[in-house]
Amino acid sequence: MAPPPLLQLKDIGLTFGGHPLLDGVELAVAAGERLCLVGRNGSGKSTLLKIAAGLIEPDRGSRFVQPGATVRYLPQEPDFGEATTTLAYVTAGLGPGDDPYRARYLLEQLGLTGEESPATLSGGEARRAAIARALAPEPDILLLDEPTNHLDLPVIEWLEAELDATRAAMVMISHDRRFLADLSRITVWLDRGRLRRIERGFAQFEAWRDEVLAEEEREQHKLDRKIVAEEHWMRYGVTARRKRNMRRVGELQALRQARRDYRATAGSVSLAAAQADRSGTLVAEAKTISKSYDGRPIVTEFSTRIQRGDRIGIVGPNGTGKTTLLSLLTGILAPDSGTIRLGANLEMATLEQSRESLDPNATVAETLTGGRGDSVMVGGTQRHVVGYMKDFLFAPEQARTAVGALSGGERGRLMLARALAKPSNVLVLDEPTNDLDLDTLDVLEEMLGDYAGTVLLISHDRDFLDRIVNAVIVPEGDGRWTEYAGGYTDMLAQRGADLARQAPAKAAKEKPAPADDAAAPAGDAKAARRKLSFNEKHALETLPKTMAKLQRTIASLHDKLADPALFARDRKAFDETSQAAAAAEAELAAAEERWLELEILREEIEGR
Repeated sequence: MAPPPLLQLKDIGLTFGGHPLLDGVELAVAAGERLCLVGRNGSGKSTLLKIAAGLIEPDRGSRFVQPGATVRYLPQEPDFGEATTTLAYVTAGLGPGDDPYRARYLLEQLGLTGEESPATLSGGEARRAAIARALAPEPDILLLDEPTNHLDLPVIEWLEAELDATRAAMVMISHDRRFLADLSRITVWLDRGRLRRIERGFAQFEAWRDEVLAEEEREQHKLDRKIVAEEHWMRYGVTARRKRNMRRVGELQALRQARRDYRATAGSVSLAAAQADRSGTLVAEAKTISKSYDGRPIVTEFSTRIQRGDRIGIVGPNGTGKTTLLSLLTGILAPDSGTIRLGANLEMATLEQSRESLDPNATVAETLTGGRGDSVMVGGTQRHVVGYMKDFLFAPEQARTAVGALSGGERGRLMLARALAKPSNVLVLDEPTNDLDLDTLDVLEEMLGDYAGTVLLISHDRDFLDRIVNAVIVPEGDGRWTEYAGGYTDMLAQRGADLARQAPAKAAKEKPAPADDAAAPAGDAKAARRKLSFNEKHALETLPKTMAKLQRTIASLHDKLADPALFARDRKAFDETSQAAAAAEAELAAAEERWLELEILREEIEGR
């Protein structure tokens, strides 16, 4: 028998404008359950979470919370009210009998002293204080709206471990796939005002969602065909009959009404970067560059060489100088010492982390056109601004909407639209995934994978880094930075520690699977959605050349070893050549095995 719910929403309805935002939504959360709430930007996820928290009254429906159960809600933008310090803000959320020491402990773990004034907090500090307030009472139910926003990777990983250890039930909204996959056990999908539930974690959601949408499309196709058949009967049915069959007339009207009531899914974002002429092979070369502020070293004797087509990710805790390093590598800042050499024919398009460059009083159309007419230049081609807006899921009527009235996700899409309109062969992206929904993230990843130029980005999204970059630059302290090949997970394996210098877990924790999942293991569901990442595509293209080069090297070394007099003439050269041949053969075997794995994977994906 299922445990009684701690929190239950029944028949929730809420309408904004024409279509209902929520229509007959049912949600039940039992003790210890971990739900992730997913859906597109604007689908009503945050509104539903506020209804669950008791902050918004729906037009209809009921909310029930078990007597004595405590609920804590983490909003996207915390309200500090009249609190004078972060400690006062956190302790104000404690109830009778709660341990005040836990408030201090959490603030300390999150890098705050408790004496900070809320008026002076950065976005990341405000988010950390709000997390401490939500966790301090050790509630029965946690409602978390974008908990990882504005957090750096060490804090995200700390939060993940803290939530994993809690006994509280959780409902989470997040754009961080890795965070959701690690913590969720149940997925609820808010789509066109309705809520669907699957007793599986987020890792299996996307494959299930695609199946649901495909089945829905088939059903609508059947409905359309049935309407056509009924209309044909109405026109050309038995001609001798003067009186129509009223039952079939009623059925046709019912079919037409069902077609009118059907709400199709919103279109997908269409992202394409306007590409300039190819840059030179060399994009940037840094030789022992250093930069300090007020005597504090930010970058110390760092060297790297970036070539056309590279995808470089810069990661690290907030305050370590990621944006400074990116500005040095792109020539925006001059180093205190060392040299930066930029390549020829570079055309850079930049997406900055903050939204400060957006004028809140300007309209969406004015932001894209620069206030000049109703056309926007996209890659040297003139397009009507409304048509270009539709590519980024803006409705035509939003052309005259003030930027200040847009949601965080809409402002993120507007920043992308403005940046991608400029022809470029180098994309410089500072936290591009902030506030973007999962569908938009998918399209952004595909666009970056197809982009012919070079990508330099800063991100705290581990999954995004693994899918996009082929090298990661990480701070080691005292201004020292190290470059590692591969994505974020590859960096952890090579470095042997995460960004907080803690050894990463040897294996992911096993997630308990419901009994009815036996026929659909996680690996199969994930594979159904699987795509080749940029790194895998790149490896498939480059490994044959690498293997051919290794084969030539091995043949040359074997020719040297074939000299019968080499051992007697130069024992040291013989040993070195033998070792080099063995190393090259091992490298060739590894490359062949990797290429074979990727080729099998490619055939499986293309064969679906």
